[in-house]
Amino acid sequence: MILLNPVVLSVIVMTVLCLLKLNVLLALIVSALVAGLSAGMPLGGIMGTLISGMGGNAETALSYVLLGTLAVAINSTGVATIISSKISKVINGKKQVLLLMIAGLACFSQNLIPVHIAFIPILIPPLLKLMNELKLDRRAMACSLAFGLKTPYISLPVGFGLIFQGIIAREMTNNGMTVEKMDVWKSTIILGGFMFIGLLIAIFISYRKNRDYKDLPLKGMDAVEADKMETKHWLTLVAAAIAFIIQLKTGSLPLGAVVALAAMLVFRIIKWKDVDEYIGGGVGLMGLIAFIMLVAAGYGSVIRETGAVGELIDSIHGLIGGSKAIGVFIMLLIGLLITMGIGTSFGTIPVVAAIYIPLCIKLGISVPGAVILLAAAAALGDAGSPASDTTLGPTSGLNADGQHDHIMDTCVPTFIHYNILLIIGGFIGAMVL
Repeated sequence: MILLNPVVLSVIVMTVLCLLKLNVLLALIVSALVAGLSAGMPLGGIMGTLISGMGGNAETALSYVLLGTLAVAINSTGVATIISSKISKVINGKKQVLLLMIAGLACFSQNLIPVHIAFIPILIPPLLKLMNELKLDRRAMACSLAFGLKTPYISLPVGFGLIFQGIIAREMTNNGMTVEKMDVWKSTIILGGFMFIGLLIAIFISYRKNRDYKDLPLKGMDAVEADKMETKHWLTLVAAAIAFIIQLKTGSLPLGAVVALAAMLVFRIIKWKDVDEYIGGGVGLMGLIAFIMLVAAGYGSVIRETGAVGELIDSIHGLIGGSKAIGVFIMLLIGLLITMGIGTSFGTIPVVAAIYIPLCIKLGISVPGAVILLAAAAALGDAGSPASDTTLGPTSGLNADGQHDHIMDTCVPTFIHYNILLIIGGFIGAMVL
């Protein structure tokens, strides 16, 4: 029975525990135990796999902490308040303009300047006061950020999108359906269109009403006001630019953050004696997120170790029969479960392609239709997953003052507005193209 599959059981348990407001860190550990025990793994083996697998996100976790430290250091100069003030003048009191602007900036973080979530802890916390003045519902901002973190790699062949679409092309070709890497976006752009619809629904319908927040101090950050740009502020922006340049050149986000902090010390923007304070602030701001990423990697290792992913994919044959519609729908749902389980859209593609592409050929699904199906199946679950960059990134910024709940204010809104539309878009694309 498919419901007894360790992956399905584990994802259901994780979802229920998170909705019941159990801490995400504990929910992941419990879900890993459920997956392992239901697959017959010994208890010691489960914990061993969990702990050894945590190294898979070690760089990401370190990046979060160092970015948090850099954000605290930058905020201490007052430059963040100046930028916030300038943004306030541009949007002229229109919160929808701010939401669309941030969605656009987030898109740039995936392709034009591919720094991924690096900009969030630096840019978003200083904007919280402005959001409070606008009475902006932070659930809408979570959807804007998630849109920018997710849509570009699905639909545009640049930056992280070129990597994602390259994996799709390679795995499809390896499994009997030839497609060129630069042709993938011509199909997946449809999925980007459906996600844009979700963004508009979130901004102009679901969360258009005012929501009140208190002006509370930011975790690990002291409020520093500044009215005009001074030399130290320009040098702070130079240090931030250095962080991004180093990351682009070396591919290491932690190194970029360390070099930027070193530059701030050399420029005498921050003092040597205050470094401990900034590190403590960075851990306070991003520490929990970093540990969640570590445990999420371990959870994904347990899921893979159970061997249940292959069993889940193999079970498709018995459920589909000869129905194209049923086949497409089930493949999308299983993609959702697998991505929420192993925690990466990019890593889901090779796992599902081996069975999905032969099935697509058997069911008479066209090459463009198969591209959309595979992309949607892999992308499903990234938005809405409690342990995904697409949700943890926005929460890290929006919860800097402790007023934004990760599950109810980020995961649930992004799941509703993007996963549902990706299923609809994936189904229509696979059936019609």
